[in-house]
Amino acid sequence: MIDQLEAITTERLRLREPKADDAGPLAALANDFDVVRMTASMPFPYTRAHANEFIGRMAARDRGREAVFAIDHAGDGPIGVLGFHPKDGEPPELGYWIGRPFWGRGLATEAVKGALAWADGAWARRWVVAGHFADNPASGRVLGKAGFLYTGVVKPLFSKARGADVPSRMMVRLA
Repeated sequence: MIDQLEAITTERLRLREPKADDAGPLAALANDFDVVRMTASMPFPYTRAHANEFIGRMAARDRGREAVFAIDHAGDGPIGVLGFHPKDGEPPELGYWIGRPFWGRGLATEAVKGALAWADGAWARRWVVAGHFADNPASGRVLGKAGFLYTGVVKPLFSKARGADVPSRMMVRLA
């Protein structure tokens, strides 16, 4: 078992293990319906207790199967989360979110590209899947810039914040 993931450094970001001190800042950014409605597993409202539970669960995960990073922006601290999550019999699935104050600045693309470079090398995962809700084309653009291609599959995916299935466009990346 891998005890600690190495930090990933990009031009403006540092991706690192989530820690207990991140709960407050991450909860503040994630307690925004427009952020969590674009995720499958995050509820709304999103509280500090949710963030604490997530960070605790991630501390106990098998790092050889699941890699999760807090996304730090210089001077701002944690601005979101990115993870590669295991799927039985399938490649890991990439998911991420960034707080609204940091949208439109290319930070999601930078984080995804940095994490994929790490996954290709240090983690030896060259096949990764992802998806985005059909009403979130910005996420599709981020994934496309990082080398993902659409599979042509659109499937319903439950959004906890919305309390409903949402059409999701599936993508794949082979490095």
